Amino acid sequence: MSSSTAKITTTSVRKIMIVEESFDPLKTQADYQRESMSGKTDYGATANFVGTMRDFNEGDDVLSMTLEHYPAMTSKQLNEIVDQACSKWPIQNTLIVHRVGEIFPAESIVLVSVWSAHRNAAFDGCRYIMEALKHQAPFWKKEALIAGDTRWVAENTKGE
Repeated sequence: MSSSTAKITTTSVRKIMIVEESFDPLKTQADYQRESMSGKTDYGATANFVGTMRDFNEGDDVLSMTLEHYPAMTSKQLNEIVDQACSKWPIQNTLIVHRVGEIFPAESIVLVSVWSAHRNAAFDGCRYIMEALKHQAPFWKKEALIAGDTRWVAENTKGE
């Protein structure tokens, strides 16, 4: 079945995790794939995005960042984002892992993984989920600057 005629569904398998501890995104993805897709042979593409904390933002050096959220709101919004992606592309499985709490430079903040029969759906679905997550999911960021100040981040960086 070609990707242009593939059936698009909003019932793909998914896992959404909000975690407070540091995680290894590639190990987490491999473990999830082994557990949830064992024996499956109908996917041909896996795309992922890993977001890592930088040590700078808006021209300032950043020491750490604290991410806050409301669990029920966050879960609802992330599930809606996955539903939207699944209505646009034939996605078979998704994994989203997002950190909350205190995060330091070089630590992973977010993992988005998407499985599909074809690469275009995997790439496009992964980017869509990540961009929607950045602009719609209710996460609030407070940065601790090396200069000693703290500030709430008013706007996420644009996906470029």
